[in-house]
Amino acid sequence: MLEDYCVIDLEMTGLNPKHHKILEVAAVRVRKKEIVSECSMLIRQHQLLEEKITELTGIDQEMLAGAKEEDEVLDHFFGFLGEDILVGQNVIFDYSFLKQAAINRKMSFERKAADTLKIARRCLPALEKRTLDALCGYYGIEIGHHHRALDDAKATYLLYERLEKEFGAVQADVFEPKPLIYKAKRQTPATARQKKHLKELADYHKINLNLEWETLTRNEASRQVDRIISQYGRMLK
Repeated sequence: MLEDYCVIDLEMTGLNPKHHKILEVAAVRVRKKEIVSECSMLIRQHQLLEEKITELTGIDQEMLAGAKEEDEVLDHFFGFLGEDILVGQNVIFDYSFLKQAAINRKMSFERKAADTLKIARRCLPALEKRTLDALCGYYGIEIGHHHRALDDAKATYLLYERLEKEFGAVQADVFEPKPLIYKAKRQTPATARQKKHLKELADYHKINLNLEWETLTRNEASRQVDRIISQYGRMLK
């Protein structure tokens, strides 16, 4: 069974790694089944957070004012993870954002992981819910500030160790780290022509776009144009 690994947890601005941003990263490094170090960093955002994200995570615009830029944070975070096996709750979700970020930076990020959600589905089939909150409640594991990355990572560590202690001997295969598979394409910056067209379309319909123009990708620019045309119509000459 695993003795050395990193537990990861991320908070994001949405659910789609192609369109949304990583808001916070956290990991705890485990050696011989004990936490030996931790990493937690917020990422500066260049557009206003939606209220629902602040309500969910407790992270607000003021907290992000002193945060570091994405490149600096992720360089440090990837370095912290090293080549460790990963552990996470629904870990493919967090991995998809990290993989997209790595590909955008022309980096390789292939990992194996153990997933507490998959383990719980196998070992605790009678449970109605298997969210991190539900599983921690079932085992009496306290989560400091749920939906803050570091507290969730620490709770996931305790959950994994508890599940392994109870089921590791009889369900060994589900605890075996498996390769994480997420296919992503490198996102390229939006062209000047795309940005111009998007701005003209927004001005025409009197729409205030809360966008990160400097890092806007071609896919996101196209998506925004399609959304505006679908909702408001094309510009009439």
